[in-house]
Amino acid sequence: MNFEEEIRAHRDLDGFLGRATILLDETAASLDDVLKRMLHHVGQDSNSSEPSCNFEEVMSLLFTDAGAQEVNVHLLSETIQGVTATATGIQYQQSWLCILCNVKYLQRRHVCISRLERPQNWGENCCEVRYVILILAPLKMKSTKTAMELGRTFATLFSDISFRQKLLETRTQVEFKEALVLQMHQLRATNQPPTVLGKEETDPRSHKPLQCKDFLKAGRGIYEDFRRRLPFYPSDFTDGIVGSNKTLLKYMTTAIFLYIAILLPAIAFGSLNDESTRGEIDVRKTIIGQSIGGVIYSLFAGSPLVIPLTTAPLAIFISVIRGICDDYNLDFPAFYACIGLWNCLFLILAGIFNVSLLMKLFKRSTEEVIALFISIAFVVDAVKGTFKIFYRYYQAPTLANSSMAAFPAAADLLRGNGSEAAASFAVGGLPGSVIQCTRERPVLCLLLMLGTLWMGYTLYQFKRSPFLHAKVREVLSDCALPISVLLFSFIGSYVFSDIELPVFKVHNRPVFKVAPFERLSAMNVVSAMGLGFLLALLIFIDQNIVVSLTNAPENRLLKGTAYHWDLMLSGLINILMSVMGLPWMHAAFPHSTLHVRQLAFVEQRVEGGHLYETIVQVKETRLTSLTANIFIGVSVLLLPLPLQWIPKPVLYGLFLYIALTSIDGNQMCDRMALLLKEQTSYPPTHYIRKVPQRKIHFFTFLQMMQLLILCTFGMYPIPYMKMIFPLLMVMLIPIRNNVLPHIIEAKYLDIMDAQHM
Repeated sequence: MNFEEEIRAHRDLDGFLGRATILLDETAASLDDVLKRMLHHVGQDSNSSEPSCNFEEVMSLLFTDAGAQEVNVHLLSETIQGVTATATGIQYQQSWLCILCNVKYLQRRHVCISRLERPQNWGENCCEVRYVILILAPLKMKSTKTAMELGRTFATLFSDISFRQKLLETRTQVEFKEALVLQMHQLRATNQPPTVLGKEETDPRSHKPLQCKDFLKAGRGIYEDFRRRLPFYPSDFTDGIVGSNKTLLKYMTTAIFLYIAILLPAIAFGSLNDESTRGEIDVRKTIIGQSIGGVIYSLFAGSPLVIPLTTAPLAIFISVIRGICDDYNLDFPAFYACIGLWNCLFLILAGIFNVSLLMKLFKRSTEEVIALFISIAFVVDAVKGTFKIFYRYYQAPTLANSSMAAFPAAADLLRGNGSEAAASFAVGGLPGSVIQCTRERPVLCLLLMLGTLWMGYTLYQFKRSPFLHAKVREVLSDCALPISVLLFSFIGSYVFSDIELPVFKVHNRPVFKVAPFERLSAMNVVSAMGLGFLLALLIFIDQNIVVSLTNAPENRLLKGTAYHWDLMLSGLINILMSVMGLPWMHAAFPHSTLHVRQLAFVEQRVEGGHLYETIVQVKETRLTSLTANIFIGVSVLLLPLPLQWIPKPVLYGLFLYIALTSIDGNQMCDRMALLLKEQTSYPPTHYIRKVPQRKIHFFTFLQMMQLLILCTFGMYPIPYMKMIFPLLMVMLIPIRNNVLPHIIEAKYLDIMDAQHM
């Protein structure tokens, strides 16, 4: 219904919102019981007495009994239900149901709204009903006052998924009616909703065809980013804090999640950089750089839900630069800073000349291949770290630096000969560096890694269980990662304190030290330009893909994007990182999408026997990432202890958890799973309905080949092969846009690239 044009809609809402019968947290489970309770309350309402109406007769009019006497089908006579039409097909809105009835003996129209305590399954397309709207009207009424017309009015209110979420948060009938009135005023407003903002010509998400002249409008994209995003800047700090709809608990749990999810990878990659650069970039520098860059990004970015982080590809790039410096006898801090400054120059120019418009060429399938590669990279890092521990320690007890003959007494004892006291005396007399640890160390490391993964993922899925209260389940799910990390760090460092576990190193070196550029020749500066371009290409692709995945349509973010400004801001931040010798950073996957999921309110629906979660609303705030990065900066004071109480295996378990949770919603993973399922268990997704099965599997196979090539070059042990990895990611664009349409029909490719919301 169009509230701007139809006068009757305004009058209906003005007349019925104030005196509608409201039932909150109805405990009845069956549809018949719910309707009986609603009719009972309508009959008891003093404002709507109907002396000549028999409500038991009305109950019978609500249903149509069809079928033979042996098989009687109990059906509602007349209903209105919302339907959402998208590029992937039609979906029923199963959380609400509007029931209509024309009654002969009624004197006036009645509206009763019931909010059920729990979602109820009442049959096909009504699997998750939470709201029931009952409309009763006299049989003979003006055509604009029938039960159907009044039902259209209220159905329009309840068709908004974010409005239904707001109604769930109301506690009293007064608050419920106030929410209805507020929604009525919003529907009356003639201004466009926030989602329409930001569809200017320089928005990569717009459907305007890409033209060469778009790249010549210097600064146009950044200007439109500011114009689109600045009006919402104050609300980034006040949403969920000021007003009636406060979400302080969700903000707290999200900030704790981000603190752990950012700090531990910073420690892990800082340790990796420490080994590859021989202490030039260590854990302390990584943590401080993360805090500084994260705070700047949280305050000034156009997409505040995006999380900047130093990543595994950047750590690999840094190790390659260290190798080049060793080969050509270059000063590492100066050469590192020079490459970083070239990189920043290219990023800033890309932001000014709207190069992010190239994201129009990236399709969903291409983004998912790169996202899945990043998830696999986390798994590979965890497996590599565990393998090194096993390779070093999982063997028979030996002496590390000498033969058994040099210590005959200890050799006999290590073979099991001699008393315990003698063993303690003999081995205790050896230097600690001489003894190679026995097998309990790697086994404990494996258990800690898998235990962190198991506990974290179990608690993450706990919100879908029937145990405890819904709010408690939500808090446990939001705090899954911090709980698992703290628990298994305690187990490894305290319960098994007798077993020495591998921890990261901490150096007492100056953190802020300007790079000595005078040690580079002019030829060194020019040669750094090529490496800077490759680094800028890597950051450009990762930054824009993460921003695109974060602002995907299914996340229902309303405040707009700022691709060009965010890219330029990344360049500005990395200027500081380069000059001070801190690790570079860019938007990180999957931390950014996990951040969105932490701040989201979801609605569950059942379709074809499969449970789907639909994001209803996301709190777009800067406070969570800002708070987390400030506390990460404070964490420098916790070095070396107690942060060294977090064993490396727990960090590896964190990597596995991040990788596993990041594949939720990855359509490529869903299609890969189809290869292992029987056809009767295929989910009713849009591509299953519209694309031949063979073409689905063939497209999945081609994506797997692209992923295999990325993994080969991105993880191959030869360092210089990893330098061309950004070029391979760029090559995925012509493969998807120019090669695949000649193999699979373009219409099928577009269907599989569409979003199933």
